[in-house]
Amino acid sequence: MTNAPARNSILDVIGGTPSVWLDRMVAARGLSGRILAKLDYLNPGFSKKDRAALGIIEAAEADGTLTSGQTVVELTSGNMGTGLAIVCGIKGYPFVAVMSRGNSVERARMMQALGAEVVLVDQLPGSIPGQVSGRDLAEVDRVTRQIAAERNAFRADQFHHPGNAMAHYHGTGPEFWEQSSGTLTAFVDFAGSGGTYAGVIRALKERGPVNGYVLEPQGAAALAGAAVTIPDHPIQGGGYAMADLAFMTGAPVDGYLTLSGERARQTARDLAREEGIFAGFSAGANVAAALDLLAGPEVGGVVAVIICDSGLKYLSTDLWASKPEK
Repeated sequence: MTNAPARNSILDVIGGTPSVWLDRMVAARGLSGRILAKLDYLNPGFSKKDRAALGIIEAAEADGTLTSGQTVVELTSGNMGTGLAIVCGIKGYPFVAVMSRGNSVERARMMQALGAEVVLVDQLPGSIPGQVSGRDLAEVDRVTRQIAAERNAFRADQFHHPGNAMAHYHGTGPEFWEQSSGTLTAFVDFAGSGGTYAGVIRALKERGPVNGYVLEPQGAAALAGAAVTIPDHPIQGGGYAMADLAFMTGAPVDGYLTLSGERARQTARDLAREEGIFAGFSAGANVAAALDLLAGPEVGGVVAVIICDSGLKYLSTDLWASKPEK
């Protein structure tokens, strides 16, 4: 690795993350092909959402919808809020993160440490701690809209603002292609806002015949058009059983996959032991889906996945503990 010159601020090191081949995991399962994992947990906020946070704020500055010193507010499962806390702190915007209590406590503590005001929203009756449903997210959205109106704040709106997907279209996708030396045959991503998938797959399809696969939790495959029977699941940061994600409108999809929370959990653990990559739930889901693709429609191919965030954000959950803490 070459010695890069010092940067002017932490914002200058968002993106440009390295990628590694998961050849050990592939070989251990007797599969044919390769998985390229982009280590976006090495971003300053330990997640891929740093890219979207910077993309949204810079786009809003450019078009005048965000003014000097204005408060920024956004709903988050923790990663987007962490990215926004970093970006807003450097740029001088007060930031309010609104998050469900169903998300891990590490995320709230990290956002507070970075200077954010964190508003925690109780889960709805019947919800399971650690498992944020679409109904829980709707309540977080209601509180976010209320705070934005009361404070005349700029709503970052990661589910709709084009700066989210464009950050991945201009950054993540081209980086994947270059780091794979143009060999990718597929990309699979666990759907949250849909911004990562939409941005990356558009960039990749402009460069070669790359298949795009959308991953959802078992029982909550709303994007695939299936009935939602299990809206609560442990894979934090996505799988909200929302069929109308704005970024997915018109985004090319070549196939849909589903995965259980237990499979995502076990693959995250395998990823740590076999490849030394200490990642979160959704990264485990992405890698498990890539392994399934190499065992099926992408046999012998090269599948790209994102390591979305760090396992450090889940130490209080059952991702690493044998039993969830009370």
